[in-house]
Amino acid sequence: MTATLVAQGLAGGYGHRTLFDSLDLTVAPGDVVGVVGANGAGKSTLLRLLAGIDEPQSGSVALSPADAFVGWLPQEHERVAGETVAEYIARRTGCAQATSEMDAAASALADPALSAAGADPADAYSTALDRWLASGAADLDERLPVVLADLGLDLGDTPEQATMTSLSGGQAARVGLAALLLSRFDIVLLDEPTNDLDLDGLERLEAFVRGIRGGVVLVSHDREFLARCVTRVLELDLAQNANRLFGGGYDSYLEERATVRRHQREKYDEFADKKADLVARARTQREWSSQGVRNAMKKSPDNDKIRRKAATESSEKQAQKVRQMESRIARLDEVQEPRKEWQLEFTIGSAPRSSSVVSTLSSAVFRQGAFTLGPVSLQVNAGERIGITGPNGAGKSTLLRALLGTQAPTSGTASLGASVQVGEIDQARSLLVGSAPLADAFEALVPALASGEVRTLLAKFGLKADHVGRPVDELSPGERTRAGLALLQARGVNVLVLDEPTNHLDLAAIEQLEQALESYEGALLLVTHDRRMLATVRLDRRWRVDAGQVAEL
Repeated sequence: MTATLVAQGLAGGYGHRTLFDSLDLTVAPGDVVGVVGANGAGKSTLLRLLAGIDEPQSGSVALSPADAFVGWLPQEHERVAGETVAEYIARRTGCAQATSEMDAAASALADPALSAAGADPADAYSTALDRWLASGAADLDERLPVVLADLGLDLGDTPEQATMTSLSGGQAARVGLAALLLSRFDIVLLDEPTNDLDLDGLERLEAFVRGIRGGVVLVSHDREFLARCVTRVLELDLAQNANRLFGGGYDSYLEERATVRRHQREKYDEFADKKADLVARARTQREWSSQGVRNAMKKSPDNDKIRRKAATESSEKQAQKVRQMESRIARLDEVQEPRKEWQLEFTIGSAPRSSSVVSTLSSAVFRQGAFTLGPVSLQVNAGERIGITGPNGAGKSTLLRALLGTQAPTSGTASLGASVQVGEIDQARSLLVGSAPLADAFEALVPALASGEVRTLLAKFGLKADHVGRPVDELSPGERTRAGLALLQARGVNVLVLDEPTNHLDLAAIEQLEQALESYEGALLLVTHDRRMLATVRLDRRWRVDAGQVAEL
C-alpha cells in the first residue's frame, strides 16, 4: 500500500539529555530522506522513534494508514546464537512476527477464550492475515533461495541449516542485503545499510532504494550512495542544537549548507561589528561627559553661576547622547554566534623509515578452511600507497594478514622487511575489545603515555570523561573506530593498514581521515569500498582481489 509517515515536534535523546527537538518530517511514497550529522547527534535515535521502537521525549509520529508496514533495519547485524539464515531473514523482514501474530489469531478464532477481552476473533484474524500477506511471508520460502543465489551467496549449507554466527562479516552483510531485497515494507528505515557491502552489493542496494515505491529514511556515511539515492537531506546539527531539512540531493545539500553557514556567520559578524561600534561610541560619549563636568568645575569660580549652568547643560546633553546610544544598543536584534562544530583533526604518527622493501610474497599460498588465496607473488615497497578492492569473501583480509606476516603461507615464501612499524585498523576493530575501561585498554597499548596524556588524546577524538571509564565492548562501533584512529596518532608507524576504515565514522571524520592520509608519508594498504575515498586518496597502485587471486589494475 502507499503510506505516509508524519513526525511533528519530535524530541529525542536518552536519560535527561535531549539530542534534537522540534523536529518535523513528512515521508511520502517515493521520498528518500538521508539523515546526516556527527556521531552522537541522534541519527539512530531518530530512526528508532520513527519505527515506534522507543517513545519520544515529546512530539508524535503518525502513520497513514495507521496499519502501514514499517521496517527498521538497525546498524548492527544482530547475530543470535543458533539462529539460521532463514530465521534471521524472516525476523529481519517482519515475516516471523507477522506469522506469529497470525498463528495466535488463528488459535483465538478456534478457541475464543484465547482472544483478548472485547476483541472480535474474526476481525483480529482478518487483520493478522492481511498483515501476513502484506509482509510477503506466504512465499518467502520460495523467494529466499533465488535471492541468495542471485547475490552469489554460497553458504555451504541450506538457509534453513546455515547459522548466522558461522558467517564472515561480508557474508553477513550480504544476508542483510538479501533481507532488505526480500522485504515488502511500506516505509523503510535503514541505519548504515552500506557497511561491509562490496561494490556489487552497493549497486544492488542503490537500485533497490531508487526503485522502491514507498518512502525511505536512511542514515549513511557513504557519500556516493547518498549522492545517487537521496531526494532530501535532514541535518541534525548537534553543535547548533538545530535540525534542518534541505530539498534536493546530497551534493545540493552540501552547497546549500555552505551557503547557509556563510550567511549565518556574515549576519553575526555584521551584528557584532555594529554592536561593538555603538558600545565604543557610548563609552566615548560617557568619557566626554565626565571630563566636561570635571573641567567645568576646575575652571569655573564658585560665584560664576552662568558658566556653571552652561557646563551643567552641556554635561546633560552628553549624558542624553549616552542614553540614546545605550537605547540603540538595547534595540539591536540579538544574533547568536554560530557555535563551532567539533572536528576530528589529527595526524598519523610517523616512525623512522623501514627497509626499502616492506613485504614480499613469492608463489605464496594461504589456505583457511575451504578457501585458498594464491599462489601470489607481490612486493610492497617503502612509501608505496596501494588501494585494494574486490568482492566480499575474495580474500582481501587474508592478503593483509599475509603481507603483515600474521598468517604463515601453506606453501611458497613470505617475508617482512626490517624496522617495519605497523599501524592497523582492521575490519573488526579488534585492537580495542574486552571489558576493561577504554582508558585502561588504551594505556596498555601505549605504555609510554601517562594517564593524563591518554585522556587528553582521547578527548581530542571526541571520547570524553563519560567514554573513557566505560568498558570497551560497550562503546559504539563509531567510538571504537575513533579510539583506533587515536592509537594511530599515539604510535609511530611507517606501514599503515586500513581495512574498511570509513565503516561507522561520520562524514566529517571521513574527510578528516582523508586529509591525514594526504600528509602521511609511509606505506599505505587501503581496503575500502568507499568510492569517493578511492577517488580522493592519492594512490600509486591498485590491486583487485577476486576468488583468491590478486591482479594489478
